[in-house]
Amino acid sequence: MEQQAAAAAPFQTVREAVDWVVRFIPLVGIKPGLERMEKLMELLGNPHRRLKFIHVAGTNGKGSVCAYLTEVIKQAGYDVGTFTSPYIEKYNERIRLNGQNIPDEDLLQVINKVKPLVDEVVEEFGQPSMFEISTVIAIEYFARVAYPDFVVWETGMGGRLDSTNVVTPIVSVITNIGHDHMDILGDTLEKVAAEKAGIIKAGVPVVSAVEQPEVIDVIERTAKAKNSTLYLLGREFRYDMRVTKEDEQTFDFSGLFRNIPEMTISLNGSHQPKNAAVALMTLEVLRQYYAFIAEDEDLYRAMRAAAWPGRLEMVSRSPRILIDGAHNPEGAAVLAESLKSTYSYKKLHLMMGMLANKNHTSYFRHILPIVDTLIVTEPDWFKKAAAADLADLAHTLLEEIGRRDVNVIVEPNWKEALELVKRSTSPDDLAVVTGTLYLIGDVRSRINHQSDSEKGW
Repeated sequence: MEQQAAAAAPFQTVREAVDWVVRFIPLVGIKPGLERMEKLMELLGNPHRRLKFIHVAGTNGKGSVCAYLTEVIKQAGYDVGTFTSPYIEKYNERIRLNGQNIPDEDLLQVINKVKPLVDEVVEEFGQPSMFEISTVIAIEYFARVAYPDFVVWETGMGGRLDSTNVVTPIVSVITNIGHDHMDILGDTLEKVAAEKAGIIKAGVPVVSAVEQPEVIDVIERTAKAKNSTLYLLGREFRYDMRVTKEDEQTFDFSGLFRNIPEMTISLNGSHQPKNAAVALMTLEVLRQYYAFIAEDEDLYRAMRAAAWPGRLEMVSRSPRILIDGAHNPEGAAVLAESLKSTYSYKKLHLMMGMLANKNHTSYFRHILPIVDTLIVTEPDWFKKAAAADLADLAHTLLEEIGRRDVNVIVEPNWKEALELVKRSTSPDDLAVVTGTLYLIGDVRSRINHQSDSEKGW
C-alpha cells in the first residue's frame, strides 16, 4: 500500500515539488483576495482553526519583529512555528519550527497533499499564486505535522486581501506604514494603512508603531470599529535608548503592564530598538491575555540572540561587506541613517540591484549623499530594473545635489559586480550590497561559499 501511495504522489522529490510551487511566481504573479484560500482551507478541513497565530503586518520591520517573537517564545520553552517571506537562500526558510527550516521530507509530504486540492480549486476560482500555495502549505504543516504552541505569521503584502488573512489571530501587529507596493495597495498612506489594518479582527488586541497622524487615525478607527484594544508606541508603550554601538543596542522599555530596564539587542540599525519594543509589547499582551510565561532571564537572553539574515548583516570581515535588504524609500532612509550612526569607514562602496516596480528616485535621495562608489547591477529575477536605467537616474540626481565625485559603475552581471566591489574595498572602507532580497539572497549565498546547485530554488 505504501509503495502504491508513493507511486500515486504527484512529486517524487522535494526539488520537483518546490519547482511546482515557485513556477507560479511569473505565471500568476500577485493575486489579492481570499476566495481561493477559503476554499482550500475548507477542502483541508479548516486546519487553521487549530492554531494560535500572531499576525504581523507592516511596510518594514516585519521580519525583525518575527525574529524577536520567535526567539523569545522558543527560549521560553514553547514550540513556535514561523512563516515569513521571501526566503533568503532556500524555500524551506519560509516555514520554520523552533527556528529550524521545514525538513525536505515534510515539505514533500505536505505539497503532495496540497497539490490535488490546488488543482481542484483552479477551475472555479482560478490558479492560486505561489504565495497562496505557500500559505496553505505552512498552515497544513503547522496544524497536522508540527503542532506548535504559537505561530508567528507574517503577511506577504498588504493585509486585508493577503492570503495570510484567512486566519483569526490571538494578537495582531502592524509595525509601520510606508511607501511600498502602492501600485497595488493604494496611492496614499491612508489607503495603504487601510489595507494593512485589514488584519485587525473583532476583539483581537493590536500592537503598532505607526507614527504618521493620518495613519494612526486609520488604525485607531479600524480598531475601534472592531472593538479591538490598540497598544500604540508612544502612548501605551515606549523605549528610551541607553547605548548604541555596532552589534549592541540597549534601551529601557516602558509598557502599560510593566517596565523592562536595560534590554539589549544585537541587531543593528536605529530602527531595531523600535522593532524590539513592538515585539516586547506583543509578548506583554500574550502574557496578560493568554497566560504566556517567559522568565526574565529567558527574555533578555532571547532578545539579544535574535538574528535576522539579510538585514544589516556583516557577511564578510575582509573586506568588510554588509548586506541589507532595503528596497523602498523608508528602508533606504533607515539604511542611510544606520551607516552614518553605527559604522565607521573611510570610503563607502555601494552595490545595488532593484526590481522594476519600486520608487527608485526616493530611494536614491537617501543613499546617494553618503556613497563614494555606486555599482548598479541586476538580480536574477524576471521583474528586475535595468542597471543602465538606474545609473542614468543616479547621474541625474547626483547632478542635482552637486556631487560629481561619485563613481557610478554599470555591471548587469551581479557576480561580476560583487567581485568588483570586493576589489574596490580597502581595509578601512565598507562595502554595502543592498536592494531587492532576491539579490541579497544570491550574494549572501555566494559569500557563504554555497554553489548554485546547493542554493535552494
